[in-house]
Formats: sequence, structure tokens, C-alpha cells
Amino acid sequence: MSITITLFHRQPVDREILRLAVPAVGALIAEPLFLLADAAMVGHLGTIPLAGLGLASAVLQTIIGLMVFLAYSTTPAVARWLGAGDRRRAVSVGIDGLWLALGLGALLALVGWFATPLLVGAFGAEPDVAAAAVTYLGISMFGIPAMLLVFAATGLLRGLQDTRTPLWVAGIGFAANIVLNLLFIYGLGLGIAGSAIGTVVAQWGMVAVYLAVIVRQARRDGARLRPHRAGMLLGAASGGWLFLRTVSLRAAMLLAVFVAARLGSPDLAAFQIAMTLFATLAFALDALAIAAQALVGRGLGAGDLAGVRAVLRRCLEWGVLAGAVLGMLVIALSGILGGLFTGATEVTDLLPPALIVLGASVPLGGVVFVLDGVLIGAGDARYLALTGLANLAAFVPLAVAVLLWAPAGATGLALLMAAFAFGYLGARAVTLGLRARTARWMVVGAR
Repeated sequence: MSITITLFHRQPVDREILRLAVPAVGALIAEPLFLLADAAMVGHLGTIPLAGLGLASAVLQTIIGLMVFLAYSTTPAVARWLGAGDRRRAVSVGIDGLWLALGLGALLALVGWFATPLLVGAFGAEPDVAAAAVTYLGISMFGIPAMLLVFAATGLLRGLQDTRTPLWVAGIGFAANIVLNLLFIYGLGLGIAGSAIGTVVAQWGMVAVYLAVIVRQARRDGARLRPHRAGMLLGAASGGWLFLRTVSLRAAMLLAVFVAARLGSPDLAAFQIAMTLFATLAFALDALAIAAQALVGRGLGAGDLAGVRAVLRRCLEWGVLAGAVLGMLVIALSGILGGLFTGATEVTDLLPPALIVLGASVPLGGVVFVLDGVLIGAGDARYLALTGLANLAAFVPLAVAVLLWAPAGATGLALLMAAFAFGYLGARAVTLGLRARTARWMVVGAR
């Protein structure tokens, strides 16, 4: 009741939150929108290519997602120096993150390209599905350095309290991705390979725009462009705990995909659509988490504890409301969303119950993503990493139960979605909520 009452009374912090959160929505959903566009176009090629895309996307999102610390560690680090009044140091810290992203991206692309057949084979999918996945994933490896650079550049700008530039870059990249995919998939007849090529080209185009913006920013503030070894090592060290936190999150998602793959190709294709929608909703709600990261980091850098508490409370209220609205939309459209991605009835008939479960869980997701953003903004990465392992441990028996005892078809898929959306997210809500009620994460200062 208190949330309902306060939501409709303007608070002093509302303007700052919305100034950062509203533009962040577009930037955050860029990668899921890339995947939605890929799924929609590849889905019309047939069930086998769509299932192959599901496997490849699971691996690709895991690799890229594990590196999200490049954004999540850069944002609070830059924001703290900004709050402390040293803008030149803030930009320099962000540029160190870019160099770290480039090095990690090149290494991952090289290793990943050679390991693609092994990565796909680990899922035990049907041969035709595995072949399609190998084609998509092998090409997509060349886009990994680009996406890591996008992460670091976005983190730098968010720390400077700028979410408008990432919005414009994401919008241009998404539009280019659609055009390029249409050209390569249908115009040149390259099928699933064309989808991967189009996305990689769009990703590197985004990098070119970001670099132009950041070089101009560095020259204006007198920040250095060359890498600083100590800064890169500090960024890697601070991101280590966030890396472990993300490992646990991606492990939970991969476990869910593994269970779906064992249910059959139509079930895997349907689950791919459902999880792509989940990712899109998560990134949309993460706009509030990004606002919280930037504002909490700046507030702690300036020593404004009252302001930090106000950001936490208000972002939670907005998260619940946004989650309720988005969840009701998913439930209302649950009967037709599948048809946007594929015409295969063996896939679309499985989706409605799972999408209803997904829609019901979105308000819970709003709470989880905001609390996660607040603690990341505070630099409380060690707690996030350790409790992430506990959350994964809570999800494993639920996934195993679905694998062993769930009935085939739509009911089994809905139970798998419930295990993930309520079991795993519920565990995260408990551990994050317990921490947020304390003051141990509210450490002030530029570092």
C-alpha cells in the first residue's frame, strides 16, 4: 500500500532517476532486440535454424554476459570520481576499462572460434540443430570484442551520468542490424549465417561511434587516451567479484536451456523465444538499475548517504510498478507472441502457459534488478558474488526436478519457466533484500 501511495506523489529524486532511466531503456535492450530480430527472421527459416539459434545464443549470451562487469565495474568507479569532483580522473578510469575490454575481447574471440564445436556439442542437441548452431556461433565470435568495447564505453558514459548517447548509438545499431540481416539472410540467401554476419557488422559500427564520442570527451576533459597498467589491473581486480556473480547467473540460465534441450527440439525452440522475451524485459527493467548504479556511485563518492537511501527507495517503487505493467502486457499477449517468431505450430502451441508464468514473475524481477543495481553501484561486489552461488544452489534442485518429473509439452515448459522465474529470482530477491536493509554496503569515498 505504501508503494502505491508514494508512487503518485512526486519525489525530489524522481527527475534524476528518470533522466537516466528513460534513455537507458533503449540502450539496455539493444542486445536483446538484436536477438529478437534474429529470432524473428531465422524463425521463418524453420524449426531447425531457430533451435540452432537458441543454442548458439545461449552460448554467446553467456560469454558476453560474463564480461558485463566491464560496464558494471566501470559505471560506479567513474561515478565515484565524478561525485568527488575529479572529472578528468573519472574519464581516465573509463578509458582504462576500454583497453581492458579490447584485450579480453580479442582473446575470447580467438579461443571461442576454435572451441565453437565443443561448446555446441555440450548440449547434446540433434545433429541438424547442432550444425546450425555451430555456423551462427562461429561467425558471431568475431563480434565479441565489439560487444565488450560497447560494454566498457557504455559504462564510462553512464558513470558520467550520460545515458542519452548510448540510447542513440543503440537505436542506430538496432536499425542497422535489421537492415543488414534482411540483406544477408534473404537478399543474399545466406540463411542463419547471414543473420550472424549482419549482427557482427552492426556491432562494430556501434564501436566506431562510441570511440568517436569518447575521444572527444577525453580531449575536452584533459584525460589520457593511452592505457594505464595500474588502472587496467585495478579494473580487472574490482571486476573479479562481479565476474563470479555473473558466472552464477549465467550458469542458472544455461542449466534451464540444458533442461529445455532434453525435452526436444520444439521445446527448445519455444524456450528460446520465452527466454529472449525474458531477456528483453530484464534489460528494460534494468534501466532503473542503471540509474541506481550511477546515482548511488555518485552519491557515495560525494558522501550523500541520505540521497543514496532516497534513490534506493524510489527505484524500488518504480521497479514494482514497471514490472506489473510489463507483466500484464506479456500475459495479455501470451497467445499471439509466439507467432511473431515462427510459423511452426509445434513451437507456438507450447508457449502460452510459459509466457503467462513469465508475465506473472516480472514484478519480482523489477525488485531483483533494482536491488542488484544499487549494490553494484555501491561496489558491494563480494556480497553479490558469494550470494550468487547460494542462489544457484537453490535453483539446481528445482531444475533437476523438472528434468526428471515434469510432463512433456506445454505443462513441462511452464514448470521449467516457473522454476527459473520464481525459484531462482525468488532466491535472488531474498539475498539482495537482506543486504539492502543494512548499511554495510554504504561506503563513502572516491574509491
